[in-house]
Amino acid sequence: QMQLVESGGGSVQAGGSLKLSCAASGPAFENYIMGWFRQAPGKEREFVAASSKNGGSSYYADSVKGRFTCSRDNAKKVVYLQMITLKPEDTAVYYCAATQDYSIVDGKHYGYWGQGTQVTVSS
Repeated sequence: QMQLVESGGGSVQAGGSLKLSCAASGPAFENYIMGWFRQAPGKEREFVAASSKNGGSSYYADSVKGRFTCSRDNAKKVVYLQMITLKPEDTAVYYCAATQDYSIVDGKHYGYWGQGTQVTVSS
């Protein structure tokens, strides 16, 4: 059983940066693709980014490409989401999630989820 705990959220002004962390507990972290999703008020949850099992590849939603970087440290069992040049439309609760499925964009394929961390970007 994997448990995920996000941290690092907060409030920043547009153009600012935040780095989210997601710490995992449980076995075989390295066997999971780790994803980040977000959900803004009144909107559906959306895919943000994902890291392959060994961290060698990362995948991003078009809306965050060039601004967000997803990385992981398998020895520490942590996945990160570095966010720069934040925009008000990035405001959402951010969730990390784990999957062994290669359909990484659809949250239905993720079996483990964190509780979320709030990111608020003011203009």
